[in-house]
Amino acid sequence: MSERLGLPAPPADGEKTTVQVNGESLSLDHLGPMVVNSDGTLSRIQNWEGMSQIEREKTLRLIVKRNRQRLDKLQSEGK
Repeated sequence: MSERLGLPAPPADGEKTTVQVNGESLSLDHLGPMVVNSDGTLSRIQNWEGMSQIEREKTLRLIVKRNRQRLDKLQSEGK
């Protein structure tokens, strides 16, 4: 069985998530958090950019909790 990698922690307030592509740094903050679907695939919240800060905070708390539950379930099923 291959080892599953966990999702990275969300950035701290004011901190940006970036990746290096061809020597250039790209910010991914506008994409929002990764969502673990019940089948183990990943997706994003489509309306993340249109949410207010308070909506984002509430959604992020929910997503973190649900992602943990889904990852635990998938791991216990051996997927």
